[in-house]
Amino acid sequence: MKQKFVIEGLAGKKVLNGEIKVNGAKNAILPLLAATIFLDKPAEFSNVPKIEDVARMLELLKMLGSEFEWTGERTLKIDASKLSSQVLDNDNAKRMRASILLTGPLLARFGKVSFPHPGGCVIGERPIDLFIEGFKKMGASVSEKNELFEISAVNGLIGTEFFFPVPSVTGTETLMLAAVGAKGKTILKNAALEPEVVCLAEFLNSRGARISGFGTPEIIIEGGRLFKESTSSRLIDGRTVDKVFPVIPDRIEAGSFLILGALAADNLKITDCQPAHLDSLIEALRFSGVTVEVGSNWLAIKNNEKVANETLRAVNIKTREYPGFPTDLQAPMTVFLTQVFGESSIHETIFEGRLNYVVDLEKMGANIKMWDAHRVLVKGPTSLKGKELDGPDIRAGLAYILAAIVAEGESTINNAYFIDRGYERIEERLKKIGVKIKRVDCEVC
Repeated sequence: MKQKFVIEGLAGKKVLNGEIKVNGAKNAILPLLAATIFLDKPAEFSNVPKIEDVARMLELLKMLGSEFEWTGERTLKIDASKLSSQVLDNDNAKRMRASILLTGPLLARFGKVSFPHPGGCVIGERPIDLFIEGFKKMGASVSEKNELFEISAVNGLIGTEFFFPVPSVTGTETLMLAAVGAKGKTILKNAALEPEVVCLAEFLNSRGARISGFGTPEIIIEGGRLFKESTSSRLIDGRTVDKVFPVIPDRIEAGSFLILGALAADNLKITDCQPAHLDSLIEALRFSGVTVEVGSNWLAIKNNEKVANETLRAVNIKTREYPGFPTDLQAPMTVFLTQVFGESSIHETIFEGRLNYVVDLEKMGANIKMWDAHRVLVKGPTSLKGKELDGPDIRAGLAYILAAIVAEGESTINNAYFIDRGYERIEERLKKIGVKIKRVDCEVC
């Protein structure tokens, strides 16, 4: 049964109050689950978000022969010791981009892997050339037949040097996973710096891998090391790491809630997050005139003086790889910019199709001019009106929810599935801070 969200807007009033907790990062748990393919003993993760993408990844791993169980509300135990297949299910792999993360460890473990072109959100071209070229440099042969890629490394993968023309998070993670099982040293240059990459490297090292340089543009992996069960406790980035490995907080979820606070809160506290992962967003909001309070693991928005949107000023946004402004926060930020005074520009540098959603914001009353596939001009403030919209992907779908909260009247956001892929039970959490939102079943939506 399909579902949709129905939201009664606040008509620009800043009345939301309370606390909202950030869950574990979607983009961290998915590569961590892929990493379990290497292990001959179970791995256990805490702070795991119960979202659709996690369910789909677990389904893929189960089809390969893995077993898993939830040992707590957010604690997941997974055992890949009896993995028996290296062929990714065609239908499930096509539904999510992150399925390609499984190819690196499968290739390293079995010497071959078969998979379709990965799917996911429609936000522009997302080629897999980097992955293919990386595998080739590690000694693998690649063929494509009936829309399936067949990659083989009969004699095992070998260490290499690989330069990313453009930093790629998934590319860095996939090749790092492959390199852990390769013979010799691999050096990844111009690698992604994202916290999720660091989290993956920390987990692999906790299980016996030898990876250095993560969090910098050059990552060095000493391959061929046998994995072991993690037994010692240690502190990593403020988190205690032992047998149960904690997933880092979702910085995109935290950023989305922070933008919601700037838009519609009287007093909102975002808890269980890592503010240092959101420096670019925090500075952009502060430049606009928003008062953002920062704690050790929390953020807060206080609009007790009932600051009018006209006092918030325009800010220009250009998405960049970390630590730049996240492309995944570009759509929610655009909603914010419809409510501030002046002209703001958005320059999307990562994906060429990621601004298509602005057409729907215009239907709600936003004043947005698209210059080209990568750039738009937003004029504000404008009063948004409730509309029925079809959520096109995870992040734009969440942006539609934010727009509906700000708008006057009722809005309906179809395709709740897309939002569920990245945000756990979003309507229940938003209700607790005062949003009038409900989830509705629908046969056609």
